[in-house]
Amino acid sequence: MPVHKVRTDVSVLSDSLEVPGIGHIPVNAFVLGAAEPVVVDTGLGLPDRNFLETLGSVLEPADVRWIWLTHPDRDHTGGIFDLLAAAPRARVVTTFIGVGIMSCERQLPLDRVYLLNPGQSLDVGDRTLTGFRPPLFDNPATVGFFDDSTGVCFSSDCFGGPMPSAELAQATDVRALDPEDLRAAQLLWASVDSPWLENVDERRFRASFGTLRDREPELVLSTHLPSAPGITGPMIDTLSSAAGRSPFLGPDQAALEQMLAGFEPAAGGR
Repeated sequence: MPVHKVRTDVSVLSDSLEVPGIGHIPVNAFVLGAAEPVVVDTGLGLPDRNFLETLGSVLEPADVRWIWLTHPDRDHTGGIFDLLAAAPRARVVTTFIGVGIMSCERQLPLDRVYLLNPGQSLDVGDRTLTGFRPPLFDNPATVGFFDDSTGVCFSSDCFGGPMPSAELAQATDVRALDPEDLRAAQLLWASVDSPWLENVDERRFRASFGTLRDREPELVLSTHLPSAPGITGPMIDTLSSAAGRSPFLGPDQAALEQMLAGFEPAAGGR
């Protein structure tokens, strides 16, 4: 997992997954170097990823005080229990629903949990972090946040987009991608990650971007997009146009069988 700084107080722990027919999906976790250090999500749970080792290149895991879980999907929780064991003072910031979802796999220790709803804030020593519900999401427990001292927005899945290569998926700045290609990628991701968009009221959906427009963050950090400095306005314009968009439909069983048939050994082969 490559690591790079996007600010003196923010490090990105980059990863990605290739999804055939869609592209390379960035999967980022973040470290916020507050007085009480915050880890935002904990990456993929695949056997070949060592989240703690990567995190250790940024700070000692034992120094982590907060683990902000933007939502409890597997691509956000891969290293969470290892980190809780290595960081005895850390607490997991999530919602009541988030705790419930996590308990379907493994229960979070309740004395290590800090429940925070959209609109509420967390004091991390030298700044406050204010939670918000991103306009696009795929999990009811989703809570992103704004760093009130810098304006940086941690948007969870919102603003994500598949990249055409692993190199771009782990790039330090999404502006390495052509703006039109970025727009297409974000609209594709919206149809994949938020299939409910086809049923929303356009006026109310556009209004859901009000907090982002009012705050105007100079830097947006999404789990599924390279760092996005200086382009918040265009990205909001892209996503706010997604109301009514048809959901992504993947291959069906017939397509799967056709693909598997292509993997079968030739006649007479072993």
